[in-house]
Amino acid sequence: MDLRALVVCPDQDAAGLLPLILSELEMTAEHTPSISRGLELLDSESFDAIVFDYRADESSEEFLASLRRSNKNHGAMLIAIVDGEFNARLVFVLGASFVLYRPLSSERTRISLRAARGLMRRERRRAPRTSLSSSANVAYPGAPELSAVLTDLSDGGTSFQTGRLLPSSSKVYFEFALPGQKQLVRLSGEVAWQDADGRTGIRFVDVPQASRRLMQTWLQRNGGHPATGLTATPAASESTVTQSLPPQSEPNRERRTEAQNATLVSNAGNRRKGQRFACKIGTDVYGAGSSVPNRCTLSDIGEGGCYVEMPSPLAGQSGVEILIRTADTKFKIKGQVLATHPGFGMGVRFTFRDSGEREEILRLLAVLSAGVTLDEQTL
Repeated sequence: MDLRALVVCPDQDAAGLLPLILSELEMTAEHTPSISRGLELLDSESFDAIVFDYRADESSEEFLASLRRSNKNHGAMLIAIVDGEFNARLVFVLGASFVLYRPLSSERTRISLRAARGLMRRERRRAPRTSLSSSANVAYPGAPELSAVLTDLSDGGTSFQTGRLLPSSSKVYFEFALPGQKQLVRLSGEVAWQDADGRTGIRFVDVPQASRRLMQTWLQRNGGHPATGLTATPAASESTVTQSLPPQSEPNRERRTEAQNATLVSNAGNRRKGQRFACKIGTDVYGAGSSVPNRCTLSDIGEGGCYVEMPSPLAGQSGVEILIRTADTKFKIKGQVLATHPGFGMGVRFTFRDSGEREEILRLLAVLSAGVTLDEQTL
């Protein structure tokens, strides 16, 4: 665990829940119920995040003022815990990036902290990367071997350039020789991110000891300073959506055809695992290769996909691009149509091009999980 959080919270229930979820997210938590002890820790130790139980009193203001002045922690992400009726905009003005409402819900807290962790990891990698340019053979199930050029390396992962998008759901197998070495490194990994220019980031999963030693030797000689001699442990896996379904309203259930119901039964083992949030967010949907927007409404969204309400949904299995707008954000996300329901809409699975796009969705989910209504914020 390389990310550290300071939890300053006197509430016993919250103090028990927060370190547990932070641990699940591969973050080390230092908890104290005392603001005075929290101030001491701000001066003596460095943290990536500060989870603070804000009470809108003099002690809370003193703590936040000290945090802003702190040499060690002024750049730490602030996550504020407030009462359900509290105006969250006040703590956002004070520097909070996320807000958790009392009493804490485990599911909503997990989503918000997961979004926060994603933003922190974007600024701080698990291990320093060393640049290089080395050819590699890359293979994955169901496709011929392809050539790639490695552009950097750490003991936990690599990135490379190729002209093809890789599947995010299967292992990727590598074979390459590092500059100055004759023996081949052989290992497997999983896709961590991809972008539209053909660049791909890989998180190592299975690394034989012989290959591990080769990489460690090379990194030590080239300033990479590998952290450990252990096999890299992948970060907590991201939940995915394999079947997007419409909101479970009674009219929708009544008007499904027998064929649709049979499809739902046959895919029962592939139902989405992440929590979905009801919403009403205005959006424009573009079909693959089309510049003509379809004005629609998102009525249900999760980390892996969403449900788009539109009278004439696009053809199944087609690629789409969704422009999501709220008063505070605007971004595009690509997706694949998995289910269509004429007269109602379609279920879409997101196909993230890079970690930044996933973080945009996580930010949106964090807002929804906090109970903020976005219905009136869309134009």
